Amino acid sequence: MGKHIAIIQGHPDASVRHFGHALADEYAKGAEDGDHEVRRIDVASLSFPLLRTKEDFEKGTPPDSIKQAQETIGWADHLVILYPLWLGSMPAVLKAFLEQVLRPGFAFEYQKSGGMAKKLLTGKSARIVITMGMPAFVYRWIFFAHSLKSLKRNTLWFCGIGPVKTTIIGSIEGMTEKQRADWLDEMRRLGEAGK
Repeated sequence: MGKHIAIIQGHPDASVRHFGHALADEYAKGAEDGDHEVRRIDVASLSFPLLRTKEDFEKGTPPDSIKQAQETIGWADHLVILYPLWLGSMPAVLKAFLEQVLRPGFAFEYQKSGGMAKKLLTGKSARIVITMGMPAFVYRWIFFAHSLKSLKRNTLWFCGIGPVKTTIIGSIEGMTEKQRADWLDEMRRLGEAGK
């Protein structure tokens, strides 16, 4: 029996298809070929406000779009989060989405003792796929993949999600058609394996 896989497309532009959308499509095709069940969340097409207060984050009622995303994430065994690197990090709309969806009571639970929060999403794994204009090795070795490490450790691990695997795809603008095809094949292979 296959996995339940939620693909979270974090590209902020819903009006045009980008390479990240093609990567997500190939992952989904591979997953379906591997007898996994796939649901998608397209962050750019969702309507939700920015969280501006601690009170709203902890006790506010999430909008329906966020409740539906929480239902999909709760259903999933494995999350695939794709986004382009913008100014060294994830686009603002994806960060706003994660703040909305990974709320106390859904993703973690504060402890009365004040100790480490209880992780409520334990048992789920994830893959983060980042596309960028710079070469991948520059992001990893010169910029130390700072935003990627933050998402893995400070967000996903904090909620109990792990292991978290990563795919960094650099030099997007200068890729040949063969290089693009190779990455699409790789995403299809990962999808089929449910990784």
